[in-house]
Order: sequence, then C-alpha cells, then structure tokens
Amino acid sequence: KLLLYNTRRKGEIELRTKKQKIDAGKLLFSNHDLKVLLIPLMVEQLLNSLMGTVDSMMVSNVGSAAISAVSLVDSINVLVIQVFTALTAGGAIICSQYLGRKDVKACNKAARQVLLSMLVISIGLMAVCIAFRHPLLRLIFGNVEQDVMDNSQIYFLITALSFPFIGLFDANAAFFRAEGNSRLPMTISALCNLVNIAGNAVLIFGFHMGVAGAAISTLASRILMSIIMICRQRVPKQEIVIRDYFSIRPDMKLILIILSVGIPSGIENGMFQFGKLAIQSTVSTLGTTAIAAQAMTIILENLNGIAAIGIGIGLMTIVGQCIGAGEKEQAVYYIKKLAVLSEVVVIICCLIIWGLTKPITMIAGMEPASADMCFYMMTVITIVKPIVWVPAFIPPYGLRAAGDVKFSMILSTCSMWIFRVSLCIYLCRAQGFGPIAVWIGMFTDWTVRSIVFTIRFHRRKWLDHKVV
Repeated sequence: KLLLYNTRRKGEIELRTKKQKIDAGKLLFSNHDLKVLLIPLMVEQLLNSLMGTVDSMMVSNVGSAAISAVSLVDSINVLVIQVFTALTAGGAIICSQYLGRKDVKACNKAARQVLLSMLVISIGLMAVCIAFRHPLLRLIFGNVEQDVMDNSQIYFLITALSFPFIGLFDANAAFFRAEGNSRLPMTISALCNLVNIAGNAVLIFGFHMGVAGAAISTLASRILMSIIMICRQRVPKQEIVIRDYFSIRPDMKLILIILSVGIPSGIENGMFQFGKLAIQSTVSTLGTTAIAAQAMTIILENLNGIAAIGIGIGLMTIVGQCIGAGEKEQAVYYIKKLAVLSEVVVIICCLIIWGLTKPITMIAGMEPASADMCFYMMTVITIVKPIVWVPAFIPPYGLRAAGDVKFSMILSTCSMWIFRVSLCIYLCRAQGFGPIAVWIGMFTDWTVRSIVFTIRFHRRKWLDHKVV
C-alpha cells in the first residue's frame, strides 16, 4: 500500500509540475506587462511621499506648532483617504475580474456604480468632518498646546473640503489601473503634486499664510487632479468609459457586491488609521519635541516602503484578472514573484532613506533633540522592516483581490489593536519608553501578521472565494 501510494503521489507531483510548465507559457502578464504596470505605480507612490515630505519640510519652517498641527490633522485625513482607497480598490477588484472574463459591458456598469457610491460617501464624510471638526479634534488629541490646536482647526477645515475630489480621483484612477494603465494616474498625480508644492512656496513663503496656505494649496491641487481624471475617463478609446453622469442610477444589487469587497477593506484601513490616531493621541502627551520627531519618522518610514506598496496595488489588478480568467495557479505564481521583488525594493529603500535621514532633518530645520530622536527610530526601523514587513503586507493584496477580504480585515484589526496600539500605550504611559514605543508595537504587529498571512497563503483557502 505504501509503495502504491508513493507511486501515485509521484505521478500527481509530476502531472502538477508539467501543468505549471504549460501554464508558464500562457501567463496573462509578461515581464514587459509587469514593468508597464508596476513601475508607474511605484513611481507614483514614491512621488506622493516625496512631495509629502517636501510639503512637511516647508511647513516645518513655520514652526514646531505648525508641523505638529499638520501631522495631527493629516492623521485624520489619511484615515479618510485610506477608506476611500479601500472602497475604490473594491471596485477595481470587481472591474479587474470582469476584464479577466472579457466582460467589458459588466465592467463599465460596475464602474459607474463605484463612481456614484464614492461621490455620495465622500460628500457625506466631508459634511460630518466640517460640522464636527471642533469636538472631533478635541476628542482625538485632547489637551495639546493651544497654538497647535488653533493651527489644526484651520488646516482641518480647508483640507476637509477636498474629500469629494479625492474620492473622484481615486475611483477613476482605480479604473485605469484595473485596465493595466497605471501611467496616466501617475502622470496626473505627479503634475498636481508639483502644483501643490508651487502653491505652498507662494502661499507659505510669499504671502506668509502658514498652515492655511498649505491647506489651500492642497485643496487646489486635488480639485485640479480630479477634473483632469474625469475628463480623461470620458475618452472612448479605452475599456472603461464613463459619460452621461446624470443618467447614472443606483443599482443596489451591484452596489452591494462592490461594497461586500470594499467595506471589509475600508474597515481594515479605517481601523488601522484609528489605531494610529490612538497612538498619536498618546504621543501628543509627550510634548512638541516628541511630536515633531514622530511626525518626521512617520514620513520617512512611509518613504522606505512606499514603492513596495505600489507593487501591492499592482498585484491587486494582476490577481483580479487571473481569478476572473480562471487562472488560479497564475494568481499564486504572481503573488510569490512580486513578494520577492517587494523584498528587494524594501531593502534598497530602507538603506537609502536611512542614509538621508540626517540631511533631511537638517534641511527641515528640526530642533537637535527632535532630529536625534528621529534618527534613532529610523535606525531601528531600517533593521527590522526588511525582515517582517513584506510577508505582512504584500500577499494580503493578492488575497483581497481574490475576494478573501473578511479574513484580512479580522486579522489586521485584531493584530493592530492588541499589539500595535495596546502595547504602544502600555510601554509609553506605564514604562516611560517615549515615542520608540510606537515602533516596538508596530514591529510586533508586523511579525504576527507575517506569520498568519504566510500560513493563510500556503493553505490556499483564499482561492475558493467567488466575487463575480
């Protein structure tokens, strides 16, 4: 019996290996296709972070109160943006799977519902944030210094007006990426980021408007990029075309399918940002020096992983089309391949950003105590991040694209609140660790995620989900 079992098992392995070789000749995405899709995404994410760094450096020259205010409010703004990104990513997954099935008509129908949903949600969030901005900021950040709170109120009011334009841009950008066209969103985003930086230079240094100038420049650039993207989406020479906006009517059945993918990802991203707000609230009690150091560390940590996030965003399009085409083994293949690529990118970026940390803090005009604290935290991040970050974050992009969104939401939310938030607050308030407690909690969270997601990926239960 043992001999018979081993013989049959050997035959199954040989058959599977042969099948994989045959499939390799029919890959949906060649190396050239991957470059065309991924490089613009990596560049776009990197440029967005770089522009954010330049923006923060400009504001930091106004004073510690200004950079602290922008950092605190951006914690809320990033929460909103992450929710928008997750919801539009849910729509992009649906569109990618329809495109993988060569059903362009259903893809366009879904895209129109995504756009309508995003517009309604973004306008609603804008209204809530503007109406309750005073109690909201007090609730989250507590008794911060009065000049920090005053700047926060101004910055939050103006940037909240941009929420509908962020939602429209994200939705249309997701459609282009679902088609495999990531270059256009990158170009528009880069152009509008340059407009934002130029506006900052004029309004902050020319008209001495402080955080109000930075907020107005941000609002103007977001309006511009949404208008350009909407106009470009109307061009008929592409797979997804959206015109006649006033004729769009809600299709609740399709909207519920879209939200069934987007909402778990939105909750996951939202809880992630809520956790960051809870951490930020704790850091805000440590004084302006710690707040400024933590703000710059967050910016630099985003920079050393942002290119890999671009790869993850592209992976959603790739896996979505593979699942739509019924090529499950190709989905597994691409997740492994892009995870390796992401690891290489993270190592290179961590080393580069670590080498630039001191020059950046000097150019930003940070106080010596804040700069030293920032450099210490970046050194620790550079050591730990290449070890555990990729398996914690890259494969989940592929799992979500296959429809396995609830597992990712539950794991990420639980891990974040148990390890990242609770451990950070305990170390910071009970043990007096200072802002390094934030990163100890984060490293623990990354490690737990990497272990569980690796097990989930290899068991392949995520391939059993069906979205369209």
